[in-house]
Amino acid sequence: MDQLAAAVLLPGFHGTTAPDWLLRRVADGLGGVVLFGRNVVSDEQVTALCGELRSVRPDVVIGIDEEGGDVTRLDAGRGSEVPGNHALGAADDLDLTRSVAASIGARLAKCGISLNLAPSADLVLTLDDPIIGVRAFGSDPVLAARHVAAWVEGLQAVGVAACAKHFPGHGASTEDSHEQLPVLPRTEEQLRAVELIPFQAAVNAGVRSIMTGHLVVPEWGSAPVTLNKHAIDLLRNDLGFTGAVITDGLDMKAVGGDLAQGAIRALKAGVDAMCLGGMALDDTDLQWLIDSIVAAVKSGELSEERLTQAAARSLALGLPPSSVDAHDAEIGLTAARRAVSARGRVSVGTNPVVVDLVVDPSIAVGDVPWGLGPYLRDVLPDTEVIAARDLDAAEVAKTAGDRTIVVVTRDAHRHTSARQLVTNLTNLGQDVVHVETGVPGPDLGSVARIDTHGGSRVSLRAAAELILKGTT
Repeated sequence: MDQLAAAVLLPGFHGTTAPDWLLRRVADGLGGVVLFGRNVVSDEQVTALCGELRSVRPDVVIGIDEEGGDVTRLDAGRGSEVPGNHALGAADDLDLTRSVAASIGARLAKCGISLNLAPSADLVLTLDDPIIGVRAFGSDPVLAARHVAAWVEGLQAVGVAACAKHFPGHGASTEDSHEQLPVLPRTEEQLRAVELIPFQAAVNAGVRSIMTGHLVVPEWGSAPVTLNKHAIDLLRNDLGFTGAVITDGLDMKAVGGDLAQGAIRALKAGVDAMCLGGMALDDTDLQWLIDSIVAAVKSGELSEERLTQAAARSLALGLPPSSVDAHDAEIGLTAARRAVSARGRVSVGTNPVVVDLVVDPSIAVGDVPWGLGPYLRDVLPDTEVIAARDLDAAEVAKTAGDRTIVVVTRDAHRHTSARQLVTNLTNLGQDVVHVETGVPGPDLGSVARIDTHGGSRVSLRAAAELILKGTT
């Protein structure tokens, strides 16, 4: 019974090597682990870490959030080598999407990672959404469905399991489920007509896992989807999904603070694997979770049959991937160049002032390097870079003089100060080029506008190349 309880757990941990206690747990049947940026130094180090884990049990599940674009773990220290979903949706080339996913998958497979918690099958349904944004392929469910399927196919073709998330779709929410419990302003009829279309495409493409969202759908009761049997039954019976259902992080505030009760309720609802990665756990934490699940079975609160089923589905995600020669270090820049678009006259002279307008990243993105300044300075060495937040337009104008000002924003539509800076500089008569790295929002009147559809390293480089081309 302890082994069954351990098999459904996918915890995170501290360190870039496997602690002895974790190796013992893996040998005793722990389902697996989820890696985060705190566990990553380089591909070589991750390969060694995965090798440690697989040396004690070859079929251990090793998962990671490698969406590409703004959400990256392997490249957390420098920014992703591939653009994210919104850029791929903007390029709208299914072969390109499939190849980008295969490249990510081949890199993960070489490291020994068996499960990628991607792609995001959410949609952009409101510009006020604080957590999905450029992680989605777009707002059109049919376009997103095509690309979700292509991404799943590309990743799984190289032996890494995909995970479509966050069922039934996070894009209509205006709250971050890391911080609070969002209530979706959607009926089941609306969900079936819009948000569920990409998830159905993922199921049809053979996706091996689906992640639940911590979201309340009022018609389905007060429990969030992760803990909601009606929602999981719909996924199984209506969409026909037969793979593993994984929770979003059970340590997120949307499902409360008691990990053990959250895990038991999720298992009862029909979920199979418990993602516990955001909060790094230790041996004592794992024993408490295992004991709690076993106690729930012994008391009759959770059936042994349900736990056995969940354990089997969870462990199936640990099939060791084969190393496939499909990684292409250049395909990301190719895709980013295809996605970037411009309006107006993009000419900045030889010594522009770049204002990288800093805003706090979402918890999902984390502290990944962002900003156009370094990339534009690479191609225009006399570029002056200002990286700050809440800047005064008059002070920026005074610094720039008659030089072109390139204002770089991240979802300017969600940040009043960012919109005001672009508008005020334009009203002062400055020559302003606005570069938006989030979801494209309203035009703010600048002489030129560039949309990168993401803040990845390659998307920023593609924007710098476009500016150089317009300037020279």
